[in-house]
Amino acid sequence: MEQPPGFVAQGESGLVCRLRRSLYGLKQSPRAWFSRFSSVVQEFGMLRSTADHSVFYHHNSLGQCIYLVVYVDDIVITGSDQDDIQKLKQHLFTHFQTKDLGKLKYFLGIEIAQSSSGVVLSQKKYALDILEETGMLDCKPVDTPMDPNVKLVPGQGEPLGDPGRYRRLVGKLNYLTITRPDISFPVSVVSQFLQSPCDSHWDAVICILRYIKSTPGQGVLYENRGHTQVVGYTDADWAGSPTDRRSTSGYCVFIGGNLISWKSKKTRCSGQI
Repeated sequence: MEQPPGFVAQGESGLVCRLRRSLYGLKQSPRAWFSRFSSVVQEFGMLRSTADHSVFYHHNSLGQCIYLVVYVDDIVITGSDQDDIQKLKQHLFTHFQTKDLGKLKYFLGIEIAQSSSGVVLSQKKYALDILEETGMLDCKPVDTPMDPNVKLVPGQGEPLGDPGRYRRLVGKLNYLTITRPDISFPVSVVSQFLQSPCDSHWDAVICILRYIKSTPGQGVLYENRGHTQVVGYTDADWAGSPTDRRSTSGYCVFIGGNLISWKSKKTRCSGQI
């Protein structure tokens, strides 16, 4: 810390200022802010999730619930107990300078559309931004994100002159899989060649972009189906990789008939015959 402009104590330039609280930009400030926010929320009776410390929840004796998600200083509150949700908002208002923005419509690149049918999560704007950045807004769309007859392997084709561009684009596609389970597998495949991408791998990424062009607003629907049954599915090929004979596995999990988790990934171990 240095003496602020307009405040000069003559002969004390060698002294330091002792902070009474954290300032923005200090390495310990994020932790100090979250500790403060966490304590305020827990004072209300919320519990912090052990799986994700940015998620807080509260269940009452009637089976009603409140969930709070925080990302830096952006807060999302949802639940079935509307009275306690209002009380929680007032509790936050008394401790922080907070503004109620109404119903959630956009959060971290994810669009939220609420209706009587349910809630739809999508990333249409994010998808269109990717197409615009890559000059693919006017590309010819395709019906599938990957050619099933093409097997990608390392060193297939000419190395790319700018591998960083490939890595950045694949990273953006990975974020798009948050609401797009339909591209999880092809994005998982092209993610295997980040170290030394070639033109054949780039062609596979372009195919994914052309598919996104045909379905930019694709997302996931969450609706009340009258139950909360948990169902999971998983599958894997058998030593499908032609280079190291490792398998590709995938899973999806449903709660109440709604898809809440999915992944496609190349396994770490080789298949045995």
